[in-house]
Amino acid sequence: MARRGKDAGTLDMFRDWEPPAVAPTIDPALTRGGTLDYRISRAVAHAMKESGKSRAVIAEEMTAYIGDKPVTENMLECYASPGRRDHRITLERFIALVEVTGCHELLGFVCGFAGFVAVPERYAEVIRLWQTEEQLDRLERQRLALRGRIGGRP
Repeated sequence: MARRGKDAGTLDMFRDWEPPAVAPTIDPALTRGGTLDYRISRAVAHAMKESGKSRAVIAEEMTAYIGDKPVTENMLECYASPGRRDHRITLERFIALVEVTGCHELLGFVCGFAGFVAVPERYAEVIRLWQTEEQLDRLERQRLALRGRIGGRP
């Protein structure tokens, strides 16, 4: 029997499938090197570019999100420019930027400095369960070690 060619309409689950990103992060190459303010400005520029929105729209939506402090297109230009060290994004504006651009990779970018990752809230109980099981395993090992030293049934 003749062997057929590969079915081009079917995905190869070992080659074509990529698991969903649980902890969003920005490609480290985009924010590599330089000072902290340089890396932040590159992350801000990335978020605005990836959103597909114009900077004018982003500024308008950020202003609406914050409420009492207007954000201008010029401010966004300054936040995204590594050369403008005199204009740094504030935390409230950073939060608004995450919300209006939908770029949750910015959260991973910030967490990465402390050795953490940002995961969606829906995974919190799975993480707590894992932590609890790890703690139970550690306690069981301690219990067995004590039993071994003092004798008696495990």
